[in-house]
Amino acid sequence: MSDNELIILLKNDPGQGLSEVIGKYSGYVYKIAYSKLSEVCRREDIEEAASDIFMKFYEYFRYSGKPVEAVAPYLAVIAKRHSINLYKKHISEKEYITFDEIADTAASEDDRSEMRQQLIEAVTALGRPDSEIFMRKYFYGQKSREIAEELGMKTNTVDKIVSRGLVRLRKIFNEQEDA
Repeated sequence: MSDNELIILLKNDPGQGLSEVIGKYSGYVYKIAYSKLSEVCRREDIEEAASDIFMKFYEYFRYSGKPVEAVAPYLAVIAKRHSINLYKKHISEKEYITFDEIADTAASEDDRSEMRQQLIEAVTALGRPDSEIFMRKYFYGQKSREIAEELGMKTNTVDKIVSRGLVRLRKIFNEQEDA
């Protein structure tokens, strides 16, 4: 069904028109939402965002009084704006954890094997910000991009610190084995 046919259907039978728009453009809208929200939202939240986007499109179409000539561009703008707003909301609500809290949590876990304790000590010996980056990446499973944003660094800087830190950690453990 063409966009002109969809627009006519939306005017004549809004419920059926919206259903057709969703059927035709759901993948498109989901892809836009996913590209903006995948770092901060679960799949279910992204699906809900896509539903909200279609409802915003429907409300715009019904109540703006402005003529809609093509469906995809309007959906794209609404999807991008809605997704960016959700992203900002999730980022502002995100709870940031200090390095000391991370180290304390790691050290207080029930699994206190000697190797684990040595690893925590070796990572702490790397110094800041290296040790904080390692704890965030390998203990909390944060992605380099998230770490970079939270610490005000570039992603490639975080990756380089991790790469060099791994070399330093290997060296520390090799020295401990030789001793």
